[in-house]
Amino acid sequence: MHCAIAARLRASPELLGIAQDNLRRWSGSAGRSGAYLDGWRELLALPLEKLLALIQEDSETMRAMRQSSPFAGVLRPKERWEIYDAFAVGTRDTGGGDDIR
Repeated sequence: MHCAIAARLRASPELLGIAQDNLRRWSGSAGRSGAYLDGWRELLALPLEKLLALIQEDSETMRAMRQSSPFAGVLRPKERWEIYDAFAVGTRDTGGGDDIR
C-alpha cells in the first residue's frame, strides 16, 4: 500500500497535507498510538525523497509505524481496492510464503 502512496506523493507532494491534517485530527484521541503519531510528525518533516524511502522500507520499525499510517485519503478508493484485490487473490508477490487462493 505504501509503495502506491509513495508514487502518488512523488507525483503530487501537496498530498502530504492530508497526512498532516490526519495527524492533527487524531492527536486528541491518540491513546497508545501517540508515540507513533509523534514519529510520523518527525518523518513528515524530512525531505520528500527520504520520507518516501522510509515509508516503503521493509524494517520492523517501519512495519510497526505503518500500522498507524497517517496517509488515509492519499490514494483514491479505486487505487486502494485494486491493491486489496491483488492481495486477496494472491496475485501480488509478498516476498515469501504460499499465495492465498
